Amino acid sequence: MTAEIWDVIVVGAGLSGLSAAHWLKKRDASMKILILEGKDRVGGRTVTAKLPGANGVDCWDLGGQWVGSTQTHILKLIKELGLEVYPQFNMGRKVHHMGGPTSKVRTYKTSIPALSPAVLMDFTQILWKINRLCATVCVQDPSKTPNAEELDSMTLHTYIEKHAWTAELKEEIGLCSRSVFGIEPSQMSFLFFLMYATAAGGLLKLLESTPGCAQEFKIKGGTQQLSECLADRVGWKNVRLGCAVTAIWQVGYSNDSWFTFVFPPAKINYQPALPSQREFLTQSMPVGHIIKFIITYKMAFWREKGFSGEIVAGSSTECPFCVTFDATSPFGNAALVGFIAGQQASHWESKEVGERKIAVLSSLVKYLGPEAASFIHYEEKDWAKEDYSGGCPVNVMAPGLLTYYHPSLRKPFGRIHWAGTETATQWCGYMDGAVQAGQRAALEVLAEVSHMTLTTEEQEELQRIQNVKSASKQRPSSKLVYLPTSKSVVIATLTIGAVLLLAQHQNTPQKWLRFLKQASAYSVHVKV
Repeated sequence: MTAEIWDVIVVGAGLSGLSAAHWLKKRDASMKILILEGKDRVGGRTVTAKLPGANGVDCWDLGGQWVGSTQTHILKLIKELGLEVYPQFNMGRKVHHMGGPTSKVRTYKTSIPALSPAVLMDFTQILWKINRLCATVCVQDPSKTPNAEELDSMTLHTYIEKHAWTAELKEEIGLCSRSVFGIEPSQMSFLFFLMYATAAGGLLKLLESTPGCAQEFKIKGGTQQLSECLADRVGWKNVRLGCAVTAIWQVGYSNDSWFTFVFPPAKINYQPALPSQREFLTQSMPVGHIIKFIITYKMAFWREKGFSGEIVAGSSTECPFCVTFDATSPFGNAALVGFIAGQQASHWESKEVGERKIAVLSSLVKYLGPEAASFIHYEEKDWAKEDYSGGCPVNVMAPGLLTYYHPSLRKPFGRIHWAGTETATQWCGYMDGAVQAGQRAALEVLAEVSHMTLTTEEQEELQRIQNVKSASKQRPSSKLVYLPTSKSVVIATLTIGAVLLLAQHQNTPQKWLRFLKQASAYSVHVKV
């Protein structure tokens, strides 16, 4: 039997791999592309389930689900594919419960929880320091960040223990780490945390559902259809499901050789072997652990009671989840979505589904009322048990990896070009980063096999990526963050503190709030 010859083989039919294949096809329709996927579906870490709701069966996402207005790559793709977005519901009171099961349950209506004055001031000074550090980070080449080795030698936990004043803020940071990364602060490089926040446009962008933030919009019909629509464009005949790649042999480097995209993580035998730095990097990036659940209801009772559906709960043996949101569909089917993450996921994964469900519902009754017990359907997905993913939402870097091994993250190896959201420089870890990384890898291959199809702008972009190390601007020292002047601390703390205190009172004139927020942003970034 004659073997088929392909110009490009894409390993992985997730959003990044299919974006790469789609981009290649758009630029060169004659290119023969094969996509190999180990799972029985496309979508990677996005999967949409059809579940029973109040008005019949509807679609909900059990994987990645949110996009934001500053995520330009994914929004352009959504528009191109003819899909629509709708806003995350966030009106009403939010529930905030930290400090253990016996502590007081509080509610708030703004983007800032009802923190005590001491914790609020602590949050202010930590946010100020982190924002100043983010302003010095070189996302394209983190080793160019001032004091990179020092920042990469510590974990997020180490930094917070050193600089936070209150136990409650330390607990808040732990919850943020679990909900954003699916891991604990002690597992992640502090420099990686800074790079991740910088790639999103700032720390608060990762945490909020307000305009421009990570949880701003959802996609009508679910996110898995992004990959399904891309497979339609590339051609399903070129997508082979249930075809896990176990080995890649590179032989010959003639002009008509095929190229391969590999999207980490993947347990693949390479011949010749990967460079040691790349191999170490692939084996040393732990993935987050998240169990995501959807609960459908006859009606959105929380809305009628004045709640937004958002609950933020600290780690405890009674409440499994760390955060929930309103998940009512655009067709009016009421639902809540929640996340059991990090150490909570590790604790609860060993229990039966029924036991987790009872604990989740019991906690919802505690926070939202007895109506939470009367549900239509409960569905959950433990991403740690997902083949070829092993976790969700992103692979992170432990201390020491960024400064010593990061250059290997995107560097091609022979005919292998790397993509995946972990390799992105904008919104890495998100669907937007997956699309950006896929398009960047596609441009790299086009430069090799079909150079004439690249525009001048694309050629310049590739040149910029290739020269990023030598072209990276040397940034000023970030030591001021560790030894701030008294003047800088007073300005930042008073300005931002005033904003946050006022923001907790809903009757504060909005114009005055906007003015103070602009002033606080200036205080964070100005050199004093």
